[in-house]
Parts: sequence; C-alpha cells; structure tokens
Amino acid sequence: MSASVLSRGAADPGEATEPATPHRSPVEARRWRRVTVTLLVLVGLCAAACAAYLVFNVRGNWTYAMNLRGRQLGALVVVGVAVGVSSLVFQTVSGSRILTPGVMGFDALYAFIQTVIVFTLGAGTLQLLGVVEQFLLNAVLLAAFGMLLFRWLFRAHSRNLFVLVLVGIVLGGLFSSLSSFASRLLSPDDYLTLQAVLFASFTTVDLDLLLACAVVTVVSCLVLWPLLRRLDVIDLGRDRATSLGVDHHKVVTRVLLVVTVLVATSTALVGPMVFLGLLIANLARQLVPTHEHRVLAVGAALVGVLALVLGQFVVLHGLGLSVPLSVVINLVGGLYFLVLLVKAVRL
Repeated sequence: MSASVLSRGAADPGEATEPATPHRSPVEARRWRRVTVTLLVLVGLCAAACAAYLVFNVRGNWTYAMNLRGRQLGALVVVGVAVGVSSLVFQTVSGSRILTPGVMGFDALYAFIQTVIVFTLGAGTLQLLGVVEQFLLNAVLLAAFGMLLFRWLFRAHSRNLFVLVLVGIVLGGLFSSLSSFASRLLSPDDYLTLQAVLFASFTTVDLDLLLACAVVTVVSCLVLWPLLRRLDVIDLGRDRATSLGVDHHKVVTRVLLVVTVLVATSTALVGPMVFLGLLIANLARQLVPTHEHRVLAVGAALVGVLALVLGQFVVLHGLGLSVPLSVVINLVGGLYFLVLLVKAVRL
C-alpha cells in the first residue's frame, strides 16, 4: 500500500482527500502516468469495440439492426460494469484475489431460486408476470439471500481463505443439487421454461428490463462511490483499518449490500456466469497498477465492458452463435481460477 493511502487514512479515512505532499516522487509520477494512459487506452478500446459491434456486417434493415444490437450492447455494458465493480470491491472485503460472488455460490443460488419459483408457482404463473416484475422478484430474493450469506461468511472467524473457498464450493454444490432434484419433479413444459432462464444470454434483451437494470446499476455505483476511499484503508487489513478510525463493520455491511444488489441485477438480467467477475477483477488489478479503489473501479468497469463486448463479437461473428458466451467465459475463467488457487497454495 502506498504512503499516500496511509496518509489519507490517518487524516480522515472517510473523506476524499489528497496526499499531504504537494508533489509526487518521480516513481509515483511515472506510475500515475501509466495508470492514466492505461485508462485512456481502455476507454478508446471500449469505444472502438462498441462501434464495431453496432455496425460490423450489418445487412438489410439498419433500423432493426441498430435496435437489436443496441439492446444487446446495452446489456453487455450494464453487466460488464455491474460485475466488474462488484467483484473488485468484494475481493477487497474478503481479503482475497480469488474470491468473487460467483465463486462463493451466488450463481448457484440464482439457479436454485429460479427452480423454486417455477416449482412452487408454475411456469404459467411466472410467464404472467412482466419482465420488470420478474426482475424485481429475482433481484429482491437474490439480494436478501446474498446479504445473509455474505454476512455469515465474513464474520471474524470465517475469513480464512481456504475455509471461504470450501464453504463456497459446498454451498454451490448444495444449491445445484437442490435445483437438480426439484427440476426432476417439474413437468416438461415447466422444465423447458426453467432452462430458458438458467443460461446467460445477451441475444434477446427486453428494453424495459434493460432500462430498469441500468437505473439500478447507476444508483448502486453512485452509492458505492463515497465508500471506495474507505476501502483503500480496509485493504490494509481489519486491525489497521480500525486503528485508523474506519468503522470496519459498518463499511463492510454497506459494501456487501451494494455488491448483492449489483450482482443480483446482472444475474437477473442475463443469467449466471460464474467466473466472469474473477476474470474482470484480476485483469483490472494487473492492468491498472494502483491501490486506489476509485481508479480500480473505473478500470474494472472498462475491462468488464471490453471483455464482454469483444467476447460477444467473437461468438456472434466468429463462432456463429454456436457456443454461448457464458460457456466460453466459464471455461477460460475456470482454468484461470485453478491457476490462481495453485499459486495461493504455493504461497
């Protein structure tokens, strides 16, 4: 952690203040130049990727194409920002670079909730609800369950890395097993309806649902923004953060609440993608060499948008939609997770 973060934390951890020194050292200046250049490059790449996604290989009616691709692009941007920011701050709160809400079983929880809804209410009742009503139902249930889950996991005696990984795997397996058991009791029509909502898809996105998710994501990020300075101090560790005057319990509770809302929003919009957050958060930390979470959050959002837009572009034009984007992400992310886990064991 840089000296600038320590000086801010000692002065007033809850406020956005500048370092006490009027001039940065040459090393610090070079690092900030690199950070600035990296963010500008990411902005340029995101703009180019979005433009290419909209206009590449358009045939026929441009109005229809722009309407369809615009909704798809909007969903990619919203999910990229929500997953990137939530995974980044979740890693700071958990004190680990290999833990994300998806790894901790949040996506399996989503599948379990969907299965229970279809099992208890039936596919017909679920289809009678509008897309916005379905989204609100899913988001509220996910946020409530996720908040209870994360608060239990991050009690003082539950912060051991391997205990958290083991608990996440066990919970994910439990939710998956319960979902599988309940799905076998469904009628064929209910089962097909359930499968349609359990696979992440960016190809068909309802405009009203997209607007609702965009509003929730923007509001959540605005609520989270003032807390990012305090996360700079919390990243030093629980004891140091407390000694520097940060109310660790209060900040962590607020951050986890925002995280659950962001993850619930992205999952309810397009479905579960277990390892997306792991890839985005770790790539952002590698590309943006700073410990300041306001900068890292912007970097994570840009990396998330770029990864999803480029990934969907390749799936759409390179693979002809023969393989869903979620399958590619989970394959690459799963291998990356194993690499990170092996490195953690060696350390």
